[in-house]
Amino acid sequence: MQKILVSRCLLGQRVRYDGGAHGPFTLLERWQQEGRIVPLCPEVAGGLPTPRAPAEIAGGQGAQVLDGHLPVLTVDGEDVTAAFVEGAEQALALVAQHGIRLALLKARSPSCGNLEAYDGTFSGVRVPGEGVTAALLRRAGVQVFSEEQLEQALLALAELEASEGTSAGV
Repeated sequence: MQKILVSRCLLGQRVRYDGGAHGPFTLLERWQQEGRIVPLCPEVAGGLPTPRAPAEIAGGQGAQVLDGHLPVLTVDGEDVTAAFVEGAEQALALVAQHGIRLALLKARSPSCGNLEAYDGTFSGVRVPGEGVTAALLRRAGVQVFSEEQLEQALLALAELEASEGTSAGV
């Protein structure tokens, strides 16, 4: 059975920067009952508290953070890059440990966003980009989806399991 890395906030756990959560999502509840979900909040895993100051990446480019070209800064100007990279590395370790090939992560997060991110000005402006964890997982060959792409994630899981000859519980 294929395991799926899922942002803890999408499972209703109060780990968001503002102490909030998202969900519940029926599909995630089903995957949880099936024992598929490996939960992680990269920011908390990297050592950041809940709640915490909002953080953004200039230009919303997590890959540039991984390459050492950009920092992750809080709204107060604190550099939290090390915690974001540590959380991404913990996500990658879970991927290796569980043979994960698919992740469902929080949209627009500086850690988890997979298609767009905030531009680093804390003004609500979105740009094409991805978070630090999403970028590292994608580099490792993991398919990364957000909660706004549940149907696509379900289809990707079915394709993975069809190629392995197992059931995706579709």
